[in-house]
Amino acid sequence: MNRSFKPSLNRLVIALMASTALAACEPASNTANQGPATEVVSASVMAAETARLNEWFEGQFETELNFSPIALTFLGRKTDNDKIDDFSAEAQDLQLAWKRASVAEMKASFDYAKLNDDAKTSYDIWAFQLAASEAANTYRTNGYIFEQMNATHSFFPQLLIAFHRVEDGADMDAYISRIKATAVALDQLIALSKENAATGVRPPRFAFEGVLDSARQIIAGAPFSDGEDSSIWADAQSKIKTLLEAGTIDQAKADQMTIAARTALIDDWMPAYARLITWLEEDIKNTTEVGTGVSALPNGEAYYNERLANHTTTNMTADEIHQLGLSEVTRIRAQMEAIKESVGFEDGLVAFFASLRESKEDRRHYYPDTDEGRQGYIDDATAAIDNIKSKLPDYFGILPKADLEVRRVEPFREQAGGAQHYFQGTPDGSRPGIYYAHLADMTAMPKGELEVIAYHEGLPGHHMQIAIQQELESVPTFRTQANFNAYAEGWGLYSEILAKEMSGTYADPYSDFGRLGSEMWRAIRLVLDTGLHSKGWTEEQAVAYFLANSAITEAQARSEVQRYMVLPGQATGYKIGMIKIQQLRAKAEAALGDKFDIKGFHDTVLGGGAVPLSVLERMVDQWIAKVKAE
Repeated sequence: MNRSFKPSLNRLVIALMASTALAACEPASNTANQGPATEVVSASVMAAETARLNEWFEGQFETELNFSPIALTFLGRKTDNDKIDDFSAEAQDLQLAWKRASVAEMKASFDYAKLNDDAKTSYDIWAFQLAASEAANTYRTNGYIFEQMNATHSFFPQLLIAFHRVEDGADMDAYISRIKATAVALDQLIALSKENAATGVRPPRFAFEGVLDSARQIIAGAPFSDGEDSSIWADAQSKIKTLLEAGTIDQAKADQMTIAARTALIDDWMPAYARLITWLEEDIKNTTEVGTGVSALPNGEAYYNERLANHTTTNMTADEIHQLGLSEVTRIRAQMEAIKESVGFEDGLVAFFASLRESKEDRRHYYPDTDEGRQGYIDDATAAIDNIKSKLPDYFGILPKADLEVRRVEPFREQAGGAQHYFQGTPDGSRPGIYYAHLADMTAMPKGELEVIAYHEGLPGHHMQIAIQQELESVPTFRTQANFNAYAEGWGLYSEILAKEMSGTYADPYSDFGRLGSEMWRAIRLVLDTGLHSKGWTEEQAVAYFLANSAITEAQARSEVQRYMVLPGQATGYKIGMIKIQQLRAKAEAALGDKFDIKGFHDTVLGGGAVPLSVLERMVDQWIAKVKAE
């Protein structure tokens, strides 16, 4: 149950463009400008230099943002809402060159020693991002362009359906332009996929099979073929009808838009998806039927090490991560044993796992596989989140303003047993955060896991962290949009156990077992991600390990393992980030004793936005020192 791989815009671009990737390096320090260590900077000088840097960052953020019309849409802006990002290799080079020049300008123009602590953090992150991009750029052709998890090809209809706001005729004209622009973007991505394939880099066959299936679904139905309206055509007609009914456009304009949308879908959209399908059908014969880790590919070992650094923002080796996973699996199993015994199950833990899997036959632990069952899941997840919402003021000083909705994944991208995920809202709150659940197969959604997923994806997890980050006014705007996997997923996993401290949660022992199962998944990931990509583990070996240490079904285990195979390193960030946050909390509790305030700690962790783990530790240390001084 991952339940929080979030294919948001930032992550989509990160997955496709090396120039926007984030990898691990130590925070930058402008030693050339720091001056003597004994120099004392006056408060007025520090305030002036900090203000000057923050103003500069605002201009840099706007320039960087203009590379991505999709990013503008995600932020609720309508600038360039008739365009799609340029995904070509040339565009990647251009953006990376711009970032190099920007960091060089920062280092030449600002004195690090004269900045306050928060401005130093901003400075470090800006330089950190460039170092990360440079590291990722080295392995540009090692990434998988089309695979079943990022599902890049299915992002485009989702962009138009869920995120492109249509409030007037100009917005609908832009929508139609984006239908056409999608064809260009798909062709650019196909070109990148062919470039990577030419170097011997292809995902396992199952990835292409998944992409082929969903790509065919996207162009199934009217206006592409007989049958019910496709999702994109139904959405286009619905948006035009809404404008007409509101009196925003007249019937003549509505007719013209309907014809234009249909023409764009038939003449541009469908042929582009057909070209993608043709390319995958041609190249699938060159893929490996039995999937392997990336270490088997050209430059694979070095690429995997870069991915680990990227996703953990640490210098941990594959061996260290593997051993950490093994020890965590052992620790969590002991806690699972205790719950097993508390419910009166007398056989071993593996038998208990099996009993939970088999219970779906009598539906004790599963929702009905019906529309009513699916709505019941959404209603119960919403209720769990509402309960947590009432407890937040006892644990946080900073609270999110943005709303949160629980929704079923759209049919064209829904996968049975797929990972639940969160999409951020807009900074101004005009679009709420959305917790998406894959509900195609309710036998993959046990009741005991509902709470822990809701807490991870919603409150106090991803929605809380990301909404607060986007609403921050005390940091440069670029920091309100930054993402670091270990920080974000570490917070999500930390939130699962934090919720246990709040009343009215995990009251049913099976829900508490679901919480442990969730943490176990993340521990298993440390073992399997490194096992697959560094130690030569097979898919079958990984699936067997999963089944021996968790209550999930074989279909779920295989889906998870196949996820790790196409997203090397990503799954390691959860547990490593969680452990770091727990360590920092324990450190603060020990150092402050009676002065420790849980609200203050959480506000420190969330109040600066997403940061590398080394920067987070520095921020907590500064908070500890400040509380002691008070």
